[in-house]
Amino acid sequence: MGVGKSIHLLLLTACLALTALAYLDQKQETAALADLQLKEYQSDPLWQQPLPQEGKALFNTLSKKYEFQFFQYIHQLDGSLNYTQGQLIAQDTDLATVLFHQARENTRPLAQGRLQVKLTSSTLATDALNHFLFLLYWILGGYLTLTVLFGLLMTRQKRAIGYAVDALDSLAELKFDAIAQSRFRGELKPLGKAIEHCRNGLHDKFNQMQQHNEKLNREAYQDPVTLFGTRPKFTEKLDAIAKPGKSRIGLMAMIKATELGHVNQTQGRAAGDDYLASVATCIRKALQGIPNLEAFRISSADFAVFIPDLVLKDAQQPLEKLKAQFDEYQQGSDLESVAYIGMVPYEQGGDALSLVYIADAAVSIAQTLGPNSFHVQEKLSDDELVGDSHWKLAIEDVIKRRAIKFHAQDIQPCRGADNVYREMLSRFYSSEGKFLPTGTVIAMAERHGLSVELDKIIILSTLRLLLDTPTFTGALGINISTASVNQPTFTAWLKDIFARQRQIASRLILEVNEAGMQANIRQAHKFVRDMHSVGARVAVEHFGMGFTSFRFFKEVRPDFIKLDGSYSQGIDTDANNRFFVKMIVDVARKQSVRVIASSIERQEEKFALEQLLVDGLQGYYIAKPKPFTVKDEQSARSQTAG
Repeated sequence: MGVGKSIHLLLLTACLALTALAYLDQKQETAALADLQLKEYQSDPLWQQPLPQEGKALFNTLSKKYEFQFFQYIHQLDGSLNYTQGQLIAQDTDLATVLFHQARENTRPLAQGRLQVKLTSSTLATDALNHFLFLLYWILGGYLTLTVLFGLLMTRQKRAIGYAVDALDSLAELKFDAIAQSRFRGELKPLGKAIEHCRNGLHDKFNQMQQHNEKLNREAYQDPVTLFGTRPKFTEKLDAIAKPGKSRIGLMAMIKATELGHVNQTQGRAAGDDYLASVATCIRKALQGIPNLEAFRISSADFAVFIPDLVLKDAQQPLEKLKAQFDEYQQGSDLESVAYIGMVPYEQGGDALSLVYIADAAVSIAQTLGPNSFHVQEKLSDDELVGDSHWKLAIEDVIKRRAIKFHAQDIQPCRGADNVYREMLSRFYSSEGKFLPTGTVIAMAERHGLSVELDKIIILSTLRLLLDTPTFTGALGINISTASVNQPTFTAWLKDIFARQRQIASRLILEVNEAGMQANIRQAHKFVRDMHSVGARVAVEHFGMGFTSFRFFKEVRPDFIKLDGSYSQGIDTDANNRFFVKMIVDVARKQSVRVIASSIERQEEKFALEQLLVDGLQGYYIAKPKPFTVKDEQSARSQTAG
């Protein structure tokens, strides 16, 4: 039962209780008056005077002063003098008699007879009823007044509560309009304050959630390194272009930051992020001022830029500006290139997937044209392999001309050991003398089955370099692909070459990626054994990322392992890294395997790794890669000798 109904019931109960009390009080008062009148009748001085002996005369005498309901006089000697008037039991049924009837009987002996009377109470009952009704009107009036006042108060209360409910409903709908505190008075004032406090608190929390959601959206749809849109936003853009609609044209540029892998490997991932941020800055500077331009980072090293309402004949200028920005950035860095650009036109409602394929092909073609080059695919075509075809021709041309040059990066020995070796980094160039991106050349060579031939010219070029430089001493490390290592014919060819040049073979260390050797550990073991048989040595690079057991040392037994660069990063503060590296060093030393740490970028990392007793250190902090030529080596040795 609600409060309103409870109060109404309480008021009604109080009203009934007051009515009952008023009735009882009035009845008691009427009874007292009746008793008083009876006493007056009984003690009346009239009884001391001579009274008529005849009944009727006696009635007339007494009725002048008293009202009788019943009168009976019985003479003791003469029955003719008897007289009876009225009824002993009243027959009236009026409300006053029913409620306030009082029985006042008296029997009195007289000189010659007996008198029995019953005084009437109609006047007393009528007066009592009138007084009771007067009280009842007041009680009822009070009840009605209180009911009306309570109803008004409840109406105001209901309005305030309804207003509070609406305010709470608006909060549920995330509406935070200010509330009118004047609606909450008296006992509802704390409710108004509580709702206002709740509104302010929810508003603040909602704003915080919105800011947090906006931050999450930015993180989800904005690349934190370049501040460009992410791949999901790029996909949305492609979907929007693919939908039929108002005829609209534009250009899409695909940009590939080809040096990311090299920068990550040699300088660390922080430097890789800086490189990507710089590429993004170049894009912004070159294309600033173009309205409605949209840029996205669609993979680790790939960008896409949409330039609406521009046709191919107007694309030359922004492409040249972009290349100029890349060239300027390259001049201030140690990179052989920065990025390559492929551009294709698009139109609303076109095939977005083909657009991506053709743009990627255009980038592949640009990579064969020299550092930071661009290529425009003038017509939309279904020949998605056009870029691959250019690459195949370009790599075949590199193999035919043996168009390879070397950069060298020293490895610093530790613990007072002799020089470890110098790693040779292959660089390939086109027929125009422009360098091609090394990572793309190797990847495309594997795609077209040319990796063995490419590795052969690397090995032959290195052998020729050593043969032509008899004064050069020390060992050289050569990177060869695992695709070649896993082919028995290549291993046989290499073994035959080294068998005929054992003196030079003993100065070569063949670096092979750990993941590729793990894929075929039996062939890896055979390769190492065959190289040892002709005096060459083997190093496993990126060690620690694939093998899960130290059985590798016993089964493959390489001469060197080069720890993946991730173990060097922050090793001065990372106890887990130090423990793992120390364990590798301890196990490797028992197997006579030398451990080289790579990607050293800070002095603190160098000191930490020296304390772990590694055998060699490599990285930009130790020595940067630099071009390697016979002339430079001879000049350097002449200066040393002098």
